[in-house]
Amino acid sequence: MTDVAVPIPSVARKRVRRRASVSVILAGAWLAIVLVLVVAGSTLAPNSPDEQNIITGLSGPGGEHLLGTDELGRDILSRVMAGAQTPVVGAIAIALGAMLISVTFGLVAGYIGGFTESLTMRTVDALLALPALLVIVVIVGSFDGGYAIAVPLLALLAAPWDTRIIRSVTLEQKPRAYIEAAKVMGLSSRKIMVSHVLPNVMPLIVVNLALDFTFGLVSLAGLSFLGVGVSPGDADWGRMLFENRDLLNVNPWAALAPAIVILLTAAAANVVGDWAFERIDARGRAR
Repeated sequence: MTDVAVPIPSVARKRVRRRASVSVILAGAWLAIVLVLVVAGSTLAPNSPDEQNIITGLSGPGGEHLLGTDELGRDILSRVMAGAQTPVVGAIAIALGAMLISVTFGLVAGYIGGFTESLTMRTVDALLALPALLVIVVIVGSFDGGYAIAVPLLALLAAPWDTRIIRSVTLEQKPRAYIEAAKVMGLSSRKIMVSHVLPNVMPLIVVNLALDFTFGLVSLAGLSFLGVGVSPGDADWGRMLFENRDLLNVNPWAALAPAIVILLTAAAANVVGDWAFERIDARGRAR
């Protein structure tokens, strides 16, 4: 008896699509909320994120403070809302910086080849061998640069992974017919890389952007937790985790709230990144 492939009913396909679209909509809505908080979190906060109230002190949720207060009487909800700016802006800068570095060197290494490729990839291998977090802690601690030095360093240390990916995809595109046709037409190497190879690498660039954003967000939170990122007392999700880690028995939301928003933001970025990759890749194949 031969096996017969049973097609998935259209209703089932619609349900699968609906579930996927709901997750993307929810992820996009959360990222939109986070972006609003980045721009106007301090303004929208119910209380001043830096206002201390020694009389109130440490308290649980209730009354004027929906998520309670910390040891200095500062409103947790207000600090979570205002604390979105430094980690998110930093993560965006890290993702964009890593993208510019990786796309530039990955395209050139993959397309030009030869000594340029060897030099680029040996440099990438050397950077990959470094313990990123330890290097940043040592450098930032030595120069007392904090957030301003941590962001470009994270972008530089995130770029090698993306460079290898971009190079491999460029090598896969290089022998294709459209590249040979562009060479016959007399187009320069720069024109071919920018106008022809780059659009075919774009789906992977989008995915790498999402992954680098997540890497930057979590890394900055980790550095702030270690006391290396932002200055003490600043409203920042990672710093809040460090300052409130001992308050779980009295007001767990003081530490759980920043941890939850970091987790949700990272997950939402990955969901939206995967959706964008599928859309761009499907469009490219349709052409």
